[in-house]
Amino acid sequence: MAASAEETTLPETSEQMEESDPSKDTDGFIQVTKKKGRKRKVEEEKMDVVSGKESKKRPQFPPLQGNKLLENSKEVRKIAVPPNRYTPLKENWMKIFTPVVEHLKLQIRFNIRARTVELRASKDTKEINALQKGQDFVKAFILGFDVEDALALLRLDELYIESFEVTDVKSLKGDHLSRAIGRIAGSGGKTKFTIENVTKTRIILANSKVHILGSFQNIKIARTAICNLILGSPPSKVYGNMRAVATRSAERF
Repeated sequence: MAASAEETTLPETSEQMEESDPSKDTDGFIQVTKKKGRKRKVEEEKMDVVSGKESKKRPQFPPLQGNKLLENSKEVRKIAVPPNRYTPLKENWMKIFTPVVEHLKLQIRFNIRARTVELRASKDTKEINALQKGQDFVKAFILGFDVEDALALLRLDELYIESFEVTDVKSLKGDHLSRAIGRIAGSGGKTKFTIENVTKTRIILANSKVHILGSFQNIKIARTAICNLILGSPPSKVYGNMRAVATRSAERF
């Protein structure tokens, strides 16, 4: 009885499938769609719906101005002043004070007890990096650069200061160290001025320390020339190599 029941039901189901499924071929085979494709379509539809809901709920905040970011800032930058720079700082105080206050909108003062120059943001400060620019400007003057050269750090964004010691390149002592410093400076500062003019940088020699102000590529050329002089290369050879590298870098840009 069970077998006869199955035989009577199977043809009915097959006929129903033939009538309902339009994808049946002429040979009698039925095309079945893949289950993976169905799942992917359903998942993509769900993702579209979820992303649409999230985009509607996602908050949109307008960009904040620099003064609002710094209005509650109590950050203070301190730059220590060595004794040999007290007099130049006193003489050029107004040249330092004016661009820091008028251009960067910062507050500046000289702490007599701590012997430091202190910088702080004010209500009128609009740039986020104003404190860093002010610190670099004052530090450049403290290291020995002229105010006019240090002002370039405020006007241009691609200028940096790199400092190193002669003994970092080669361990020298006594007269050997003095001769290395003399080779960098040259007679009457001729070698130093030549390196500055060719590489478009500014160089300060403070005992065994060397400070270079300029762009990244120019600092690299000047540093290589100074290191070659410290290692004992003659100035004429250094001039030739330096000019060749400078002309190649100028042609690239």
